[in-house]
Amino acid sequence: MDETSELLQQRIRKLEMLREEGINPYPNDFKVTHTSLEVLKTYGPMSEEELKSVGETFCLAGRIMAIRNFGKASFIQLKDREGKIQAYFQREILGEESFRFFKRLDIGDFIGVEGGVFRTKTNELTLFVQNFRLLGKSLRPLPEKWHGLTDIETRYRQRYLDLIANPKVKEVFLTRAFVIQSIREFFNRKGFCEVETPMLHPIPGGATAKPFKTYHNALDMELFLRVAPELYLKRLVIGGFEKIFEINRSFRNEGISTLHNPEFTMLEFYQSYATYIEMMEITEELLCSLVKEIHGGLRLSYQGREIDFTPPWRRIRFKDSLLEIGGLDPVILKDVSKSIEVARGFGLELKRGTSHGRVLADLFKERVEPYLHEPTFVTHYPTEVSPLSRRNEEDPEVVDRFELFIAGREIANGFSELNDPSDQRERFLQQLKEKTEEGDSSLFFDEDFLLALEFGMPPTAGEGIGIDRWVMLLTDSPSIRDVIFFPQLRPER
Repeated sequence: MDETSELLQQRIRKLEMLREEGINPYPNDFKVTHTSLEVLKTYGPMSEEELKSVGETFCLAGRIMAIRNFGKASFIQLKDREGKIQAYFQREILGEESFRFFKRLDIGDFIGVEGGVFRTKTNELTLFVQNFRLLGKSLRPLPEKWHGLTDIETRYRQRYLDLIANPKVKEVFLTRAFVIQSIREFFNRKGFCEVETPMLHPIPGGATAKPFKTYHNALDMELFLRVAPELYLKRLVIGGFEKIFEINRSFRNEGISTLHNPEFTMLEFYQSYATYIEMMEITEELLCSLVKEIHGGLRLSYQGREIDFTPPWRRIRFKDSLLEIGGLDPVILKDVSKSIEVARGFGLELKRGTSHGRVLADLFKERVEPYLHEPTFVTHYPTEVSPLSRRNEEDPEVVDRFELFIAGREIANGFSELNDPSDQRERFLQQLKEKTEEGDSSLFFDEDFLLALEFGMPPTAGEGIGIDRWVMLLTDSPSIRDVIFFPQLRPER
């Protein structure tokens, strides 16, 4: 029997003994009056003499993270939702029977404690326990005790253990919660209305991505988990919602990497009578405000490199970026065969019938995107790779669209929306033709969205921001799995 199994059996026997003695190991009637942080912030600055005049009694509850026994007295480290605090148990105060019961507790158990505060000889603010109760028996020992949890697979598969053992992990997710809350407050202040759109779609749309399929028995029809909420949000714009946003879960049946998870979180927002220019301005304002709130200024370090968010951020046209940053020959912008030749020279695999715009987009991903470290708006993408974007008035071969790149990855995608139903129909048909020629059957023709568009949509701009990737930057996390509570993993064999 290994050590973990032996400890498990010991704790199960303890649990059985408690029940035999009529003690409920899982009660639910202990009332908490304070958290560890509240006590430490209020009384931490006080001297020992000042603490003697504090007559208040505190009731705290949490998990035992460490125990130090000294015969007739013991110290524990108690961890609750806001931090840790030391608690002192003395046999003379608790009584023989109660102190003996305390000695049967294990690291990992949940307890409630009641008592005052004092300072130890080492000057640590400590709870002087007068009464306590077992609130939840832990049957399994915590991972690696005081050494933390380091195995990556275990951390992701058993996130609850990761959160217990690694305090910095909890901070990452508290930051994520703060970011989402701040986004809501930002858009509420600007007069946007938060909305909810379906996760189950009869036709996948809004992005060229492979969907997850499911089946609705009562309706006897196939449905798809949404790859993006875009087309439903535009329906709301058509219906008169001029400023809307949604913080949504989307799903794409594609690869898993440090930047991709099949289930992810996006912010999408739309504003009527605005253009992609306003979207870039809103993006700068929103993201800069979050960097300031979390880092105290407009600079942060990500994986050892500093990023300066001081606006205005760099703006560069898509084609210019291929030449200035990618160092490519200008001939690729006009000569389709030459662009294909160059792409294959870099080892890029091109599907049959790939359009010129798609080839250029593949070259951009290979030769430009990894080198966009500072916040950079890349604008005026080829029309062929932007089926939902408005054509540029001066050059119809490109659209009024941008993507924001930071630390070599896409963070946001926004554009002036295409509201011409005839042009949209042609683009959908062309996109469907190209995908069919490439042997890709993941694209569907959304006739219902075109019907809605024919009722008229005001000039509008919209944008999507990947919240997971944004939180990665703010928390210096190298993988998207570090900012998602329960990332998708292969089953354990």
